[in-house]
Amino acid sequence: MNPLKLQDVLVGTGGELRGTLPERTVFPRIERDSRRAASGDLFIAIRGEQHDGHRFVTDAAAAGATAALVGRDWADAQAELPLPLIVVDEPVAALQRLAAYWRDRHDVTVVGITGSVGKTSTKEVVAAVLGGKFRTYRSPGNLNNEIGLPLSLLEIGAETQVVVLEMGGAYALGELKLLSGIARQKISVVTNVFPVHLERMGSIEAIAETKAELVDAVPPDGVAVLNGDDPRVRAMATRCRGRVLTYGMGENNGVRADQVSTEALEGTSFRLHLEGETYHIRVPLVGGHAVELALAGIAVGHAMGMHIAEMLVGLKDPAIQVRLLVVPGPNGSRLIDDTYNASTPSVLSALGLLEALRPRRAIAVLGDMRELGSVSEEEHRVVGRRAAEVADVLVTYGDLALTIAQEARGGGQDVDAPRPDVTSFGLGQREELVAYLRRELRDGDIVLLKGSRGLRMEEMVAALRTDGEPTGAGSVE
Repeated sequence: MNPLKLQDVLVGTGGELRGTLPERTVFPRIERDSRRAASGDLFIAIRGEQHDGHRFVTDAAAAGATAALVGRDWADAQAELPLPLIVVDEPVAALQRLAAYWRDRHDVTVVGITGSVGKTSTKEVVAAVLGGKFRTYRSPGNLNNEIGLPLSLLEIGAETQVVVLEMGGAYALGELKLLSGIARQKISVVTNVFPVHLERMGSIEAIAETKAELVDAVPPDGVAVLNGDDPRVRAMATRCRGRVLTYGMGENNGVRADQVSTEALEGTSFRLHLEGETYHIRVPLVGGHAVELALAGIAVGHAMGMHIAEMLVGLKDPAIQVRLLVVPGPNGSRLIDDTYNASTPSVLSALGLLEALRPRRAIAVLGDMRELGSVSEEEHRVVGRRAAEVADVLVTYGDLALTIAQEARGGGQDVDAPRPDVTSFGLGQREELVAYLRRELRDGDIVLLKGSRGLRMEEMVAALRTDGEPTGAGSVE
């Protein structure tokens, strides 16, 4: 984070200083976890579902924090101040005001990205493309919510020209409207609408409505960059007050690709159609979403006035290869580590990569896909049918994934096709699953591991991988 002066914090939050701090005080960081607080920090006491950060103000003080941003009700109840306080009505709302204040002090173009899947990967590709011409900041990791996004905006420096933000898991109506009011993005990107978090949102229509809030926020001189191949996303064009630019494989898209060629772990090639011109492009991205990611980046670059030659600098950058890694496994096998998260499109994409690699034996270790609500069983069946077509061996992990196993035993679409060997493990059997793979894997096997983030399947990869560098990387999430 850029160091923040005390006066900026007081003005930006509207807070009241209790206790004494020198006017020249500068906070190197805002920290919300007292365990990570360090000398000079401003600790923010956040009330969450499970913990109230006000309980840890004293711990933050002991760790060297210079001051704490706290709620007025808590501050009024203190007989003694453990450290100087900046008192506000509600700390998270104050953080959001501070971020909006800080953003308004900088002449930057903000690009906001949302969608059901692929937000983080799209953010990385867009930022890499824009970095070919502009001094570009991207939000770290997936800091995309009402706390993470403000913290990201506070990283803007005097040198920054463009800010690329991942915006919202969109678990509730109004979330993206709130974030847009803070970020004031000029360009809004919507990647797709899928039944992810359906348990929370209730319907696919509600999910689409949340994503459309990003389009509603586009100013008259701004641009909505929409995945034109997704009908729910394309329909958002009517809500945009600015320009609309669509991307995809369909002929009615402004930025379009065809003649796609997948080169396994080496990347993807395609023919790009843009403004009446045709270009042959190769990107170091693998998986079914590779072209979609590249097109989103190109569309945003085009909206920013970049020439394709400037965009290609970023598209060749290995840094755009996030999420998926191929690492060495036991007994000469290789592991496709795509454990970041799982939804039906991303699992199908990963299975497509496994198939394209043409291993001696294709092994899929697939865990539960969570928060799919009423469509959960059918979505797991879709994955099971595809797994039956791709995998020689299928291993499922979790109760929901049992549906994948049951469907795969049916042999996929072709009733005469060979059935994979299917083994299932429960959520309490992680060690047994790892032991099974250690026994079964052999030279030439390629193993895909994928499941919802809560399953912590990355721990399986850590237990299975052997020493050595990753042999390839890409993005399919």
